[in-house]
Amino acid sequence: MPNQHLTTPAPILAAAVLWGTTGTAASFAPAGTPAAATGCAGLALGGLLLYATARGKRLRYTGSQRWLLLLGACAVAGYPITFYPAVARTGVAAATVLALGAAPVFAGLLAWLTGHGRPTARWVLATALAVIGCAVMILDPGSDSGHAVDPLGAALAVCGGFTYAVYSWVGSRLISDGHASDRVMGAMFGLAALLVLPVVLATGTAWLTTPRGAAVALHLAVFTTFLAYRLFGYGLRHTSVAAATTLTLAEPAVAAILGVAVVGERLSLVSWCGMAVLAAALAVLTARRSPRRVVPAANAGASTRSTR
Repeated sequence: MPNQHLTTPAPILAAAVLWGTTGTAASFAPAGTPAAATGCAGLALGGLLLYATARGKRLRYTGSQRWLLLLGACAVAGYPITFYPAVARTGVAAATVLALGAAPVFAGLLAWLTGHGRPTARWVLATALAVIGCAVMILDPGSDSGHAVDPLGAALAVCGGFTYAVYSWVGSRLISDGHASDRVMGAMFGLAALLVLPVVLATGTAWLTTPRGAAVALHLAVFTTFLAYRLFGYGLRHTSVAAATTLTLAEPAVAAILGVAVVGERLSLVSWCGMAVLAAALAVLTARRSPRRVVPAANAGASTRSTR
């Protein structure tokens, strides 16, 4: 299995680019559309698409794995219920940074508390740089976000980051147990789609019958849920969940660039510097280490103590 120990950042970074379009797309929803309804509608349709198109070998889930799957589905369902209202209260940029800035920290703690290894020094450095870069982008007084950071919105965004870390961790656990990534994501998101369907129906579906509403829902379903989580699930086969959640901190940078190019927002020089720090963090995390020097057989015994 030559790929078992390789980090494959490209699929996760591609998923982050797709997720970065979420805020811009949601901003085109018809006026008066409930924030949670937008995200839940995208999840309901996208989750069902993931379930219907799941491929790979079907394996039986053990009792503990079924509970893990249910936990992951509840976390997936909790993300739009917390994140989208946070966006409505604090703005796209601030909510995205708070959620995705908290997620790697939660992911690292989950891995540590569940006995799956301590965070590496490389991950700690990359995560710290990424969070600093994101914070500079948002907290810059010269930025043009147009939103004050609302305490309840900030708390909801952090809760969204926690749910994201939980379902990423669950997906990673099930995939590492031998289940196909497509089937894991399909099962988790298909069940989550059923969990959020009452929210969509309770908040009203009239907005979905408008051309703009339907276009927003389809974009969120096809690109930011179906395609993005297909890529994310594949990436989790080769990348630790702690590294994966740090890699997705590329999303705020994509959201900021789209805000400038599409929505007409402006970024100050300080914000661009924050984006550069974020790019440096991702470079630290994705840079490949040079292969280790092969130790001659005569010296192998002597060198065993000094190598892992």
